[in-house]
Amino acid sequence: MNAHIRADEIPPGRVRPEWRLRPAEPADLETLVELRATVMRPDLERLGRFDERRVRQRLRDAFSPRDTAVIMVDDAVAGCVTVRPAEDGRLLEHFYLAPHLQGHGLGSAVLRALLDGIDADGVAVRLNVLQGSAARRLYERHGFTVEAEDPVDVFMVRRPGAISPVPRA
Repeated sequence: MNAHIRADEIPPGRVRPEWRLRPAEPADLETLVELRATVMRPDLERLGRFDERRVRQRLRDAFSPRDTAVIMVDDAVAGCVTVRPAEDGRLLEHFYLAPHLQGHGLGSAVLRALLDGIDADGVAVRLNVLQGSAARRLYERHGFTVEAEDPVDVFMVRRPGAISPVPRA
């Protein structure tokens, strides 16, 4: 898809910009590291766990261009998502969307597209989300359920064929 709206000019409300996924490249790493730090900061601060170095290093240590897609809006990096093979299905991680793009349906559209592909393979997908994060509601709307929790993380699973919301017009 080609974007017709600049990512920083999305009007208020539930306007979803046009987007596309492209494969990540090693050169994307530092852009994605900074995006992660920006997106994660409020939740990590709320949990008393924000560390300027660690928030960046965790993505540097885990970055896999082969498993990562970059979300593009208006030919600009708007986010990223990693889907790795796991023993019993897939592991969804590092799903970050620029703060000014959150709440407009873009995250749902990207997640729905990813889950359609995973459902076609007939496998479960797992993820973890920080306690109290608004992202948990996104995942629950797409059929994820809680498997376990600890003081920091909520561990969720979505079984093959779980109901996803109908796309909005």
